[in-house]
Amino acid sequence: MSKMKTLKYKVGGHVFSLRLEDPWHEMNYIPAVAERIKVAREGTSPLCIPPVRAGDDVPARTFVTGRHELPADMDGHTLDLSQYAPFATEEGDPAFTLTVREGETPEIRDLMASREGMNLIIRVDEALPYYSIYSKGNKVYFELEPMEGRVFGTLVVDDSFRSGEYFPKPGVGPYSTLMQVSTSLMVMYMATFSTASTLLMHASVVRHDGKANLFLGSSGTGKSTHSRLWLENIEGCDQINDDNPVLRLMDDGLHVFGTPWSGKTPCYRNVDVPVRAIVRLEQAPENRITRLKGLAAYAAVLPSASSVKWDRSLSESLSSTVEKIAMTVPVWHLCCLPDPDAAFSCRDAVEG
Repeated sequence: MSKMKTLKYKVGGHVFSLRLEDPWHEMNYIPAVAERIKVAREGTSPLCIPPVRAGDDVPARTFVTGRHELPADMDGHTLDLSQYAPFATEEGDPAFTLTVREGETPEIRDLMASREGMNLIIRVDEALPYYSIYSKGNKVYFELEPMEGRVFGTLVVDDSFRSGEYFPKPGVGPYSTLMQVSTSLMVMYMATFSTASTLLMHASVVRHDGKANLFLGSSGTGKSTHSRLWLENIEGCDQINDDNPVLRLMDDGLHVFGTPWSGKTPCYRNVDVPVRAIVRLEQAPENRITRLKGLAAYAAVLPSASSVKWDRSLSESLSSTVEKIAMTVPVWHLCCLPDPDAAFSCRDAVEG
């Protein structure tokens, strides 16, 4: 029987686990990386990298900033899980477990090649990464295709999303495997906790004076640019997350949490911050901000919530949570230019 290493994490107040089947193993971090992990666990941003905008050079997406920080015992099955390490925990029972298998088994290879007895649920190929989702019996199969024409692996989960296995294709190295494992964990997270007043959002988040402002918008709208304008021009701001924070309705209101998932900006902070406002951005020839209410507020938040589109009951739970969020915190629509006045106009409205 293959050896297993189990790692446990707590994100958004929810616990899940990651099991690594031998020969996969977690990286041994050099002291500089271990210090960054410690600082992020305590809630600070150790790298101080501003939000990465379209056209910027993309930094390393973990706390290992370059080859010079790789350990001497690095091999072809070493996973750099440093972005997850600030969220490591020993407490609580995991709500779901993802197991990274040694590799693709003959059974999985033959099944995904033949598609025998499988039902295609959805195929998403408008933009990379592509993926296809199939069902067979009580299992759901995600075929992950981050490069056109090349499948990197298969995620297999039970229909409750409480147990999953990721099978990497032969020849896929540790960096690409980590990217697909992260995708798999995000899928399982949003499916498992969508019934627990919890959303995985596509947003950039800045904290100011102890409360968080979430900036929403379709890809290319300028979420990271707007966050950067706050950070550069408004004193007392810091970045909470730049791509996939967690929103959760608590007894005392709406909170946003840092996560191991932050897109191109390596901002992996173990923080819990009350939310002041949600702002949907739109590029425009002038800066103008408007408060949204009712259905308009709901419609502004919904598109940015990561959803399990193929499952009606989970989609209904998500919709209900979005509705409650839209009634809990102010939602705004900001038409804006990429200039400092946009940040000032937004601040004056949401904090006025």
